[in-house]
Amino acid sequence: MANPNSLPLYEKYWYKHNYKRVLDSFILILLLLLLGYRIISINNYSFHWFVALICELWFTLSWVFTISTQWNPALIKTYPHLLLQSVQELPPVDLFVTTADDELEPPIITMNTVLSLLALDYPSHKLACYVSDDGCSPLIFYALQESSKFAKHWVPFCKKYKIQVRAPFRYFCDDECTTNNEEFNHEWLRMKRMYENLSHKIEVDPKSIPSLLEGEFDVFSNTQRTNHPTIIKVIWENKEMVEDGLPHLIYISREKRPKQPHHFKAGAMNVLTRVSGLITNAPFMLNVDCDMFVNNPNIVQHAMCILLDSKGEKEVAFAQCPQQFYATLKDDPFGNQMTILLKYLGAGLAGLQGIFYGGTNCFHRRKVIYGLSPDDVENGRIYSPNDINVTKAVEEATQVACYGYEYGTGWGKQVGWIYGSITEDVLTGLTIHKKGWRSELCTPDPVAFRGCAPIGGPTSMAQHKRWATGMLEIFFSKHCPIFGTIFGKLSFRQFLAYMWIMNWGFNPVALVCYSCLLPYCIITNSNFLPKDWGICIPIALIVTYMVYTLVEYLISGMTIRAWWNNQRMSLITPMNAGFCGFITILLKLLGISNTIFDITKKDIPSSSDEVQDKDASRHTFDKSLVFLPGTTILLLQLTSIFIKLFGFQPQGLSENYECGVAEMLCSVYWIMSYWPFLRGLFERGKYGIPFSTIRKGAAMTCLFVFLCRSTISS
Repeated sequence: MANPNSLPLYEKYWYKHNYKRVLDSFILILLLLLLGYRIISINNYSFHWFVALICELWFTLSWVFTISTQWNPALIKTYPHLLLQSVQELPPVDLFVTTADDELEPPIITMNTVLSLLALDYPSHKLACYVSDDGCSPLIFYALQESSKFAKHWVPFCKKYKIQVRAPFRYFCDDECTTNNEEFNHEWLRMKRMYENLSHKIEVDPKSIPSLLEGEFDVFSNTQRTNHPTIIKVIWENKEMVEDGLPHLIYISREKRPKQPHHFKAGAMNVLTRVSGLITNAPFMLNVDCDMFVNNPNIVQHAMCILLDSKGEKEVAFAQCPQQFYATLKDDPFGNQMTILLKYLGAGLAGLQGIFYGGTNCFHRRKVIYGLSPDDVENGRIYSPNDINVTKAVEEATQVACYGYEYGTGWGKQVGWIYGSITEDVLTGLTIHKKGWRSELCTPDPVAFRGCAPIGGPTSMAQHKRWATGMLEIFFSKHCPIFGTIFGKLSFRQFLAYMWIMNWGFNPVALVCYSCLLPYCIITNSNFLPKDWGICIPIALIVTYMVYTLVEYLISGMTIRAWWNNQRMSLITPMNAGFCGFITILLKLLGISNTIFDITKKDIPSSSDEVQDKDASRHTFDKSLVFLPGTTILLLQLTSIFIKLFGFQPQGLSENYECGVAEMLCSVYWIMSYWPFLRGLFERGKYGIPFSTIRKGAAMTCLFVFLCRSTISS
């Protein structure tokens, strides 16, 4: 029998999707043929022909980024049963939960995430849970206190009966307990009643709690969301270091002052890192968003298999678990469940230098966050103190949570979460990869964490706008992946992968320009699509791509409607949220305005795995400018079709330049894709596009038509 210490704790398997490689290559060939056709068609050169060439050149480059990223998919298999045979003692892990607004992020959601972490199947004296409240809310503190009382009953219940889902609101989805074990049934009913009481206590108006600002709550008196001192409170301390007890639970609200930069979530994560370093100083840290509960109670063991493996310990900086969702809407009407993205591109990244850091569900190596490179790994060991006294360390920890502590230090530059982008997660992961570290995708069965995908138009668009803005901030900074490849240790394929995600900010510009070519050519009675044999190229390209993506969805067990929803959202989301993100960065580069971190609204989820409410799948709108590009594009397509049908076009210069059927069909397809916007033109309330947005879109449409006709007359 082999020495167990020599056995790997995890293995990586590379595999191939041969049919995907063939279709990927065929689509790339068609794109190159289309570019070649445009270049050799010298006689057709015009302004709109040149714009089409530039857009198609970018689409081709984008496809190169995509196929390079998913070309070598890999699967990680962990062996947690070998963990205790390979290490003498399991290492401590610090657990970070971040929340920033008790209105947009209801406390009951945060508490369920905290309760699921406290109930992990891991020695309790090895865990410490830190909750960062960036909104300085007494309600969050109150909710944590009440949840800790419930946790003293909930955690033993979960471990005694080996409950898998340890977030109470998901576990109690079933109205009845159908087992023959009377003891368990009694305990189940008792726990459900206790959780319902907890929910009633938390889901109240803070003003209705008279003692909320008295006693130990008096530290919240005279505090404002962006103007308050550091507040660190020990909710629960496992003083006896009991293995089956309750982990440490600590509340943190870092100091904030007006007009002082606080660097959004990155600043909060750095405070958590420093505070935990003074109190428990675990060599590994798990960070989760407030709405991502533990779905696999053994996830820490799976992650430790990657991080403690003899090879992984020298090369792997972090283990990222994918974001997967519960309470999903049928057929993914908003295209934000990212099922195909996670399946193919996530696995593709795992086959390269490693998956991106996703901002949540990630196990970090503390010494890597402190700035160590793989070359320094032997000289950078960090140990957790043996005699932890949480209460005594709080006073010292308060000092490192002050807003002025970072002045003159490397925090946010070389150490910790990196500042400079509102997508601090991707930037931090990129900085780690540039040093030569790898990362691994951790995908145990069942899935490690589950969260709730944003629903509704405004929430989804705000999130995608933030992502696009943040990606462009990274590209136009010293952290650009190009520099990481030239001057750092970022592999070339990993550079292409980062360019794929940076393209979330650039691709919308090409899409908007391409979509504007359709009404321009229809209005001016010209064409930008080939009219001779060359038309076979875009037809073959579109048909191949549609069939290719449809097969991906069907193989994954999804419906044709889900495929269509994702196809149209692949146009709607970039051309609205992504384009607004590009404009935001443009204004920032010109020094006109700065970027703002918009918190994604967390909705209290449904009790079922699939939401059946039809209204929940309807697109909603608000007065945000994020819906203006889409409204304008839709009005442009409708106006151009009207002009074509009623013969208001000018006479073409020749047969070869007249607007053809291809432009009309593409315009109709665009209108079909924008069906939610078309419906929104005639709806009222939150399901209708605000009249102010329609008015602005109509004005821009009139201006576009005027400029098109002026080009004819000139």
